[in-house]
Amino acid sequence: MREYLLTLCITAAVTYLLTGPVRKFAIVAGAMPEIRARDVHREPTPRLGGIAMFFGLCAGLLVADHLTNLNEVFEKSNEPRALLSGAALIWLIGVLDDKFEIDALIKLGGQMIAAGVMVMQGLTILWLPVPWVGTVALTQWQGTLLTVALVVITINAVNFVDGLDGLAAGMVCIASAAFFMYAYRIWYSYGIEAAAPATLFAAILMGMCLGFLPHNMHPARIFMGDSGSMLIGLVLAAGAISVTGQVDPDIMRLFSGSERNAVHQMVPVYIPLLMPLTIIAIPAADLILAIVRRTWRGQSPFAADRGHLHHRLLEIGHSHSRAVLIMYFWSALIAFGALTYSVNAASMWIVLGVVILSAIGLALLLLPRFRPRAPRWAEAFVPPRYRRRRAAVTAAVEPSPASGGQDGPGAGAHAPAGVVEPDGAGAAAGGQSPVTVGVNGANGATAIGGRRSSKVRI
Repeated sequence: MREYLLTLCITAAVTYLLTGPVRKFAIVAGAMPEIRARDVHREPTPRLGGIAMFFGLCAGLLVADHLTNLNEVFEKSNEPRALLSGAALIWLIGVLDDKFEIDALIKLGGQMIAAGVMVMQGLTILWLPVPWVGTVALTQWQGTLLTVALVVITINAVNFVDGLDGLAAGMVCIASAAFFMYAYRIWYSYGIEAAAPATLFAAILMGMCLGFLPHNMHPARIFMGDSGSMLIGLVLAAGAISVTGQVDPDIMRLFSGSERNAVHQMVPVYIPLLMPLTIIAIPAADLILAIVRRTWRGQSPFAADRGHLHHRLLEIGHSHSRAVLIMYFWSALIAFGALTYSVNAASMWIVLGVVILSAIGLALLLLPRFRPRAPRWAEAFVPPRYRRRRAAVTAAVEPSPASGGQDGPGAGAHAPAGVVEPDGAGAAAGGQSPVTVGVNGANGATAIGGRRSSKVRI
């Protein structure tokens, strides 16, 4: 465990330290496109954050290769080299897209080629454990097609969810943490060496995301761009492919006791099938909904719009940071819920806990739809939006006699920035309209609004 943690820390440190210089390079190179209609940020922000993440990946693999226990992964398996080859190719395509915005079909072809490169070097699905059927061996073509499909779906799912500051990096970090715990349990508890590469990939992926997040949290100073989102999507898929089909039920000694016990004990065997789906459950749902929505309108599935899940959270009144935290919550609930179920599938407390947390998540999700009014005696202790009276706000926007009235220095005064007056109360003095912040003026959301100065700090 200590060597995995060391690899994680080195990867995070390299990524974090390189992101600042990469940001300056991206500004000089002009990889800072103008704000598009579907964007939610206000200022042009440099991309190419994937450059720092890629060098963090290289540093993590290099350090792991020189550690005593992790060096066996490189000696007994070619999967780390396969990952590095595929990652270098997809990263190069992403860098070109961040700078020149290449066609979507060209990117799709590059993703398939990167997956094929990994398959050629041995990183592929050989067989599948199917519930109530057993282990199903795959032909070479079946394994190749399934591997390429999983890589392409995961890359695009992560790319689709990369729409808010810190969203994609945080969700992938949560998913990789759950996957690391699963793969480490398979490797350490059951002694299955085939799970060691997947454990290493998950640790490195966590380091890449943790090192980049401080620069990418709202307000983001740099975006990972396609060079980063496609890269972490490929690493995530590589870990799932590495461990899928490598768990031998005979080695895990699961076939003992009654048939019912065997079914419960076989859950860890099926988790390699389920865990990749739970990891990308939220991004994949967003991907499917986007394709259906666009084709229903007669548009191309690759046509950009503002109908993603994170956009909808902003529209119903969540602030930028709260929308990101809600997406984090659901990702953690799905990923760690599946992980916990794999440890003890027979416990009903796990199912009950997931149901309760899901109810809490729904309540948080719909919170902006409800605006309760506090009693008059409690108005001094709650935010202004929950108060019944607006006397304080009205006084703030009306010019005082001391200010010279309509002809004095205070003429034309209006509500201070950030004051939200729902229900149309308290119009500003001088016929001015009240200042509204965020999406429909709800809960102080500021992710969508007028652009500020386009000056970028270096």
